Amino acid sequence: MLDILEEVKRELFVIFFSMLPIIELRGGIPLGISMGLSPIHSAVLSVIGNIIIIPFLLKLLKPIMTYLEKTYIFSKTVGWVKRRSMKKADIVKKYSLIGLCLFVAVPIPTTGVWTGAVIASLLKLDHKKAFFAMALGIIIAGIIVLTVSYGVITIF
Repeated sequence: MLDILEEVKRELFVIFFSMLPIIELRGGIPLGISMGLSPIHSAVLSVIGNIIIIPFLLKLLKPIMTYLEKTYIFSKTVGWVKRRSMKKADIVKKYSLIGLCLFVAVPIPTTGVWTGAVIASLLKLDHKKAFFAMALGIIIAGIIVLTVSYGVITIF
């Protein structure tokens, strides 16, 4: 019984970790592997965790950013996030949903679902279509990170 609880705890930790900004599944997959999960198990959990957060981001980011932008404390930070995100949005501006998918699929920090959701919100992309584009991008990123974690592809 304790083994099952420990396994569930590790799985939930990987899912939660994959929901965090910047880290996302790019950190979730190696984390799961380092915690003793198989690479494929870790990748599946990380993809699930990263996809779960998309609807919340698409629905809530714009209103939260609009509200925080009106506050003295957070206005500069929100403005910076918007400017930084839009600087990276060239591929999304040019190719719309395909560009959004490719943007999210690149497995480097700040090109994941959090920044993609900011860009999709600011460009007023359809939420349902943006969800599927980002979900596909997450799956592609998961495959890339998994192959790197397996050692099939070496970066250095």
